[in-house]
Amino acid sequence: MTFQTDIEIARAAHKRPIQEIGAKLGIGADDLLPYGHDKAKVSQRFIDSVQDRPNGKLILVTAINPTPAGEGKTTTTVGLGDGLNRIGKRAAVCIREASLGPNFGMKGGAAGGGHAQVVPMEEMNLHFTGDFHAITSAHNLLAAMIDNHIYWGNELEIDIRRVVWRRVLDMNDRALRQITASLGGVANGFPRETGFDITVASEVMAILCLARNLGDLQERLGAMIVAYRRDKSPVFCRDLKADGAMTVLLKDAMQPNLVQTLENNPAFVHGGPFANIAHGCNSVTATATALKLAEYVVTEAGFGADLGAEKFMNIKCRKADLAPDAVVIVATVRAMKMNGGVAKSDLGTENLAAVQAGCPNLGRHIANMKGFGVPVVVAINHFVSDTEAEVQAVRDYVAAQGAEAILCRHWAQGSAGIEDLAHKVVELAESGTSHFAPLYPDDMPLFDKIEIIAQRIYHADAVIADKAIRDQLRTWEDQGYGHLPICMAKTQYSFSTDPALRGAPTGHSVPVREVRLSAGAGFVVVICGEIMTMPGLPRVPSAETIRLNAAGQIEGLF
Repeated sequence: MTFQTDIEIARAAHKRPIQEIGAKLGIGADDLLPYGHDKAKVSQRFIDSVQDRPNGKLILVTAINPTPAGEGKTTTTVGLGDGLNRIGKRAAVCIREASLGPNFGMKGGAAGGGHAQVVPMEEMNLHFTGDFHAITSAHNLLAAMIDNHIYWGNELEIDIRRVVWRRVLDMNDRALRQITASLGGVANGFPRETGFDITVASEVMAILCLARNLGDLQERLGAMIVAYRRDKSPVFCRDLKADGAMTVLLKDAMQPNLVQTLENNPAFVHGGPFANIAHGCNSVTATATALKLAEYVVTEAGFGADLGAEKFMNIKCRKADLAPDAVVIVATVRAMKMNGGVAKSDLGTENLAAVQAGCPNLGRHIANMKGFGVPVVVAINHFVSDTEAEVQAVRDYVAAQGAEAILCRHWAQGSAGIEDLAHKVVELAESGTSHFAPLYPDDMPLFDKIEIIAQRIYHADAVIADKAIRDQLRTWEDQGYGHLPICMAKTQYSFSTDPALRGAPTGHSVPVREVRLSAGAGFVVVICGEIMTMPGLPRVPSAETIRLNAAGQIEGLF
């Protein structure tokens, strides 16, 4: 049998005109703003027109902590959407857009894999419809207006030592983490320390993904805190009169993007915050619109359930008044063995002891998701090296946790390989057993919210934060921000803040390095351990192997 790569499979796709895909959801051609033949934005007019319809069922796909062995969360999300359509349900997929940073760094593409992909794959992993460029431009316009205001007399009395609005770039560039701006003399302004974050960490990205419409978008942008005065009173984006122009730049980016799976089923791809440094979910607009159009909406949250799913539940669902009907946790036999101590080079050899030793990572995620009151099913994403005994070991372990694990072959077989999971998801979603509730109430003190997440999700013994951080949290509470949820920024590779600590560790602590108030997005970012909001490139970045071939096709992107 000839092996096809992901990009070869995507390139051979028989795509349908995007108008046909929209028609499956009742979106007329006049309400699609096409970007070529195979992708389009959905008009705000249409979105507004469907708001009174009842919601379909919401299915969240999450995963164990990622390992180099691979898990396939996006692949499973896409495959499940196709599987639900295969068994006669009208289903749509909602995923995030890809960032150029990891695409040219170490991750590669973010559109699924094998026969469970969203297309056009190359465009989605590169510039797509320009949403990320618009976010970058809007963010940096505000940065320019801050320095310009200071240069022309500083009427707002901004303390240049307390400007908290950094610049962003959709690329991994460690050299820009900390810089000095405005060097070169009087004409260039007042020198000050600043830096760059990656675009996906921008508060503008978070706001785009949480805003319900353009009016809400502008109000949230205006509420962003960009600096403080000497008396430590905040300076808002609206004080600089930047919110209007930023909204103009984001007008088209605010509209969800419609594309299709390899099986010509609808997929919304919109927004892209990382779950290890932001809230890790696609846009509220895309998810909420899909729920009005489809019987089932399958969405994902970034990285492991300890990050993406926790933030989906505590931030996105809280802000958008959403409630998932079922949760799918993706795991692989290979990843269980790696969590059990097996080196990546030895994963092809049967090792039941290692599978069993690694399963507690999966077990903790199952328990955590059940803690939100939502029914759980495990998807075992099949690899050719898996043995029947290893798969059965995972099934037996999951059964002991009060859930079911289902083997899925969607990478190789598309929707035909995931029918069993589709039927189980329908059973759970229709059972009425979901009684969703966030982990903590709005009125709990901010530090207590951090401790709740650390203790109940990470199973840590303590949160370590110095007096300055605790005082800052209390100051924000006094200013009226105490009701906000928490957005933890930490490594995705472990329940702890140590990326090398796999499995289900206990007895560890969570050190808090910094806290940031995202007043417009509506959450407090808590930066833990060594996590960076501007990643660096690896020793051998993916960019070294990405090129055009003789036929003008892209190679090495996925």
